[in-house]
Amino acid sequence: MKRPRVIEISDLKQAQEELTLIGASPGGRAVMAPKAVHRVIKVEGLTMRAANLLKQEMLSKGGEAALAHGAADWSVEHTDTLLMGTLKQYRLLVAKLKLQPFGLAKLGERLTALLFAQPPQELRLGSHRLTLSRTLVMGILNITPDSFSDGGRYTSVERALEQAEKMRREGADMIDVGGESTRPRHEPVPAHEELERVMPVLERLLSRLDIPISVDTNKAEVAREALSLGVHLVNDVGGLQTEDMLLPVIESGAGLVIMHGLKEHRQPMPPEYSNLMGTVHQFLARRLEKAKEAGLAPESIILDPGLGFGKTGRRNLMILSRLGELASLGQPLLVGASRKGFIGEVLELPVDERDEGTAATVALAIARGARLVRVHDVKTMVRVARMTDAILAERGHA
Repeated sequence: MKRPRVIEISDLKQAQEELTLIGASPGGRAVMAPKAVHRVIKVEGLTMRAANLLKQEMLSKGGEAALAHGAADWSVEHTDTLLMGTLKQYRLLVAKLKLQPFGLAKLGERLTALLFAQPPQELRLGSHRLTLSRTLVMGILNITPDSFSDGGRYTSVERALEQAEKMRREGADMIDVGGESTRPRHEPVPAHEELERVMPVLERLLSRLDIPISVDTNKAEVAREALSLGVHLVNDVGGLQTEDMLLPVIESGAGLVIMHGLKEHRQPMPPEYSNLMGTVHQFLARRLEKAKEAGLAPESIILDPGLGFGKTGRRNLMILSRLGELASLGQPLLVGASRKGFIGEVLELPVDERDEGTAATVALAIARGARLVRVHDVKTMVRVARMTDAILAERGHA
């Protein structure tokens, strides 16, 4: 007999593979695989009636549920809950919750979507279809005089075109064009000025490149004008905080990036950021629901946790380390950490020496579930992404 070892099983596919390796029968694999995948789920703000009934149901399925200390004697009005169980136990739980009051039927629907919904396997961005079988790399093209990394380099149309074509040759899957800096303490520019910067570049790129072109903006007016040219993706750094952003995206058939960030990210973070991951998750979940209800297809929606937007360095690191919690929303995640200030804080390096730090964030983000990365140094980060993809492709093998 050989020494026992702990193995990591993160999903049903890996569970099936491990069961196959030991020679389990097809029927046995189908029964046992859901028992091999364990999930801990946090549910916030339950009433006492709902929480105690939920705990009772989870315990009856062989799982566990932790409540606040005051839940047992009802000395508190609300409690957060940690559910702990296997996928099989959750399947049994959600079937029972469909019949329960106090909002538990709705919770059951959300648990089903969280645990069992199949995420999109491709992106639909206008006329483009991009497979998500590998990590997609978005090249950054700032048409600004004051961006933190490359401000002033590509303000002429010809220089911008040269840079975009260079990124395409280096392996960029799409180009993201921005006409307003979003660095901390930036000075906002009016829509007409932003349009003057980006429209000539977008028009030329759309006629010369065969990959999706994105416009990076938080202004509906800029998005509408860019969409009228035929851009394939709107990278909404405002996170749908502008009410009239959705309709033109839907009508054009383009895709949408919904980013988390404060409405004014130059201001200090509000107190609710003490629950950072919950705040980001709830923000993106609400915006995602809003976009779907308006008619935007899931295959056209990308989510972005907004690294650097209204967050301290430590909180950016936390988001990266716990990115899988956001991947559970079931939509492709875009991570844009490239050369940002929190990398400089950790390494004590200026912006032009942060590519190694960026590479670390790209690799970890992909390992934690990101399907797209937004970068300045396309050539290097494409290589990092391909290597990380290759490592992850072997996960679950013997």
